[in-house]
Amino acid sequence: MEQQGSVIGSFLPLIILFAIFYFLIIRPQQKHQKAHRAMLDGLTKGDKIVTSGGLIAEIVKTEEDFIKIKLNEDTIVRLDRSFVAKKEEVTGSDA
Repeated sequence: MEQQGSVIGSFLPLIILFAIFYFLIIRPQQKHQKAHRAMLDGLTKGDKIVTSGGLIAEIVKTEEDFIKIKLNEDTIVRLDRSFVAKKEEVTGSDA
């Protein structure tokens, strides 16, 4: 019996360290990925986005894995959804 208690006692710091690691690193990253996935699923025609490369564009058409974006009046390109960094929020001064 005494040996079993010492085994649990020796693993307790490791368990506590894993719990801290989970709540400070893993869980917030999972929440961020879930929010980013929801943002990608909610993209619609006319939304303004910022790509991973820093380009600001307007969505022309959404497809399954790609979106067509308008960079300026003449340039429309296809972009993989995974390269959308964020959706630009329209503020009162931009509208």
